[in-house]
Amino acid sequence: MISVCHLLNDTMQTLLSAIYPLLQRNYGLSFAQIGMITLTFQGTASVLQPMVGFFIDRHPRPYSLAVGMGLTLVGLVLFSQAGSFPVLLLAAALVGTGSSVFHPESSRVARMASGGRHGLAQSLFQVGGNAGSAIGPLLAALIVLRHGQTSLAWFSLAALLGIYLLIQVGHWYKRHGLIRLTARPSTTAPQTSLPRGRVALTLAVLLALMFSKFFYMASMSSYYIFYLMDKFHLPVQSAQLHLFVFFGAVAVGTLAGGPIGDRFGRKVVIWASILGVLPFTLALPYANLFWTGVLSVFIGMILASAFPAIVVYAQELLPARVGTVAGMSFGFAFGMGGIGAAVLGHVADMTSLAYVYHLCSFLPAIGLLAVFLPQLETESRRRRRSLPAKPL
Repeated sequence: MISVCHLLNDTMQTLLSAIYPLLQRNYGLSFAQIGMITLTFQGTASVLQPMVGFFIDRHPRPYSLAVGMGLTLVGLVLFSQAGSFPVLLLAAALVGTGSSVFHPESSRVARMASGGRHGLAQSLFQVGGNAGSAIGPLLAALIVLRHGQTSLAWFSLAALLGIYLLIQVGHWYKRHGLIRLTARPSTTAPQTSLPRGRVALTLAVLLALMFSKFFYMASMSSYYIFYLMDKFHLPVQSAQLHLFVFFGAVAVGTLAGGPIGDRFGRKVVIWASILGVLPFTLALPYANLFWTGVLSVFIGMILASAFPAIVVYAQELLPARVGTVAGMSFGFAFGMGGIGAAVLGHVADMTSLAYVYHLCSFLPAIGLLAVFLPQLETESRRRRRSLPAKPL
């Protein structure tokens, strides 16, 4: 249910970036102003999510998820009726506030229901969002571009469905006594054996890797449609179908990243994902239309597999701060996406979109920093290692 709600939430959010060409035509927006819309939405979510995660670690609220979806509903309806650029920014801020409540708490609930398979649970939760991100551009091409900006209000039905499902999740949360369990003092939670300085260094490396991933993802989510239209002269609908394929590949990569991390370790997935995508990003600016589509699939799958592993790795690093870590991870992801969209929009205005993709192609080289990540051994792994061998 939490994954389905993530799908609904991110479908509504991705609709906004998918109709940027429509907004650009209706309001005469520059690339920098388009970047400002993304920055407002993702910046709001970035600032608030760590605070929400910190709060719910101490004061769990089972029905806060439904409240967050309600804020997204209000923002979506306002977006459909906006008559000026400032109103667009206000609507984007409301959607971002809804995300700031939804993501850290729902990530926490997914971990609660994991049965110990934290990577798989995180992937199942995140793949709902990635599937929603893939569906958003498709729905924009089929519905919003045909019927206009006001048709965004039709998707309020999806938000109402999400609110209903999240109320049921709140009932489950409350019925199973999870408020009592998660409200225990953090001193009772297991701790890592790493010294505090090493933990701080590891977190800094994780943030650098996330910067690489989400700055590059900002170039794809906000400007891939314009890049295809500019370089290959595609119509808007065809470019949005390419964006749908890219987000579909992201969903596949997200689904795979968590279970692979459960099986082979988070560090292996992080290393292979961030650095492994480098050959494909370097080749993308020089590819024709066919190979651009093929490369975008590999980029989406490989790059997306890192995030479930990063979130679970950070939660294993700080097991007493699960909500705070989720809020920090999603908040930083949204922040980097928003800042990336704004910065890259200014660069595109001053140069060209082709230059933006040349510049971003080197970002995955930051994946070399993964060599500094320690190999964490969780309590469950230590128990398995200490068990005597089974007799033949």
